[in-house]
Amino acid sequence: MPEPLDAALTEVRALLLDPALTRAVAAGRRRGQRPSVVRAELRPVTLKAGPRLQISTSDGARPYTRNVAPGAEAGAAVDELLAEPFGNWHVETADSTLQLRVTKSGEAQVHRAVASRPAPEQGGHDRAKDWLLDPGDPLFAEIGGSAAKRRQVDAFLRALAATLPDDLTGPLRVVDLGCGNAYLTFAAYRYLAQRGLDVELVGVDVREDQRRRNTELAGRLGWADRVRFVAGTIADAVVDPAPDLVLALHACDTATDEALARAVRWGARWVLAAPCCHHDLAAQLRARPAPAPYELLTRQGILRERFADVLTDALRAGLLRLHGYRAEVVEFVDSAHTPRNLLIRARRTGSAPTDGQRAEYRELIDQWGVTPRLETLLAAAGQTRA
Repeated sequence: MPEPLDAALTEVRALLLDPALTRAVAAGRRRGQRPSVVRAELRPVTLKAGPRLQISTSDGARPYTRNVAPGAEAGAAVDELLAEPFGNWHVETADSTLQLRVTKSGEAQVHRAVASRPAPEQGGHDRAKDWLLDPGDPLFAEIGGSAAKRRQVDAFLRALAATLPDDLTGPLRVVDLGCGNAYLTFAAYRYLAQRGLDVELVGVDVREDQRRRNTELAGRLGWADRVRFVAGTIADAVVDPAPDLVLALHACDTATDEALARAVRWGARWVLAAPCCHHDLAAQLRARPAPAPYELLTRQGILRERFADVLTDALRAGLLRLHGYRAEVVEFVDSAHTPRNLLIRARRTGSAPTDGQRAEYRELIDQWGVTPRLETLLAAAGQTRA
């Protein structure tokens, strides 16, 4: 239920000045208003001079950081930020989390949660139930989505968190290829921005109506200057400047190959792609006899389809390795949430492939008589290394 904004901001102020504060982020803007800074992040730090409240702000071009002393100085700095017309506040303490979103009518929608604690499980082991993005985050009230979808996205974000270095600084340019209704796009922006990164994110989808819908949603969230959308194919959509990070969640069949090829052409530093259906190599396997003694692998249709899935993703990882990436295929979410639960995670190293790596890849495709779509796309771009 909406609450009076003044009372909600008073509660936020108390948490920001609480010694138990761990982190807070202010971002977005209220309807018809614009803060003097794009975002602000607060966290406690300990310096030689003693404990301080570190306040980092960004005007969209460059960050500015200052450390204020507890007491009157911190109180005045916090009051200045609370006077800014931010549309969202996310405040974490050792004991609780508070999410505040200012509605179009100027009221506050507040979600409060007690900090998660490890829950005992059979066998005596503990497992944390934390989410990277609280399921009660006001973001989800805007973008919707089922509980299963939230779990998939949270798992994807955990893989992203494990991929990016902890000390990452500076601007981060991200593209979400085949973004659809942009569920991952908005969640990824929320997560990365809360890490204190200067993020610009572009969502690409072939449908113009999706572009319009997602652009309108970005405006309602107050993110229109940081999250934008373009209509076009994965292979040809105009994205400028080239991204550092490429995401693709469940791009169907060879659309995943198009996303990986585009990432290689851009020279993206990181790539995370969760493939969906695999039809291309399955059709190639049906068209010719399997090499001996592997006929039993492909004789039955269901086994042929599953083997094609494995072969497709193995060859994708191999091709990325040949193009200067360290690539791995991991399970990013339990199969109970989606059967398409593998993730290709790659980091650009720039290392040239060895003769042994080239031979390993070439022997595999020659033995099975297949031509991966990713190889064809890379060759068309003049990037053949196999």
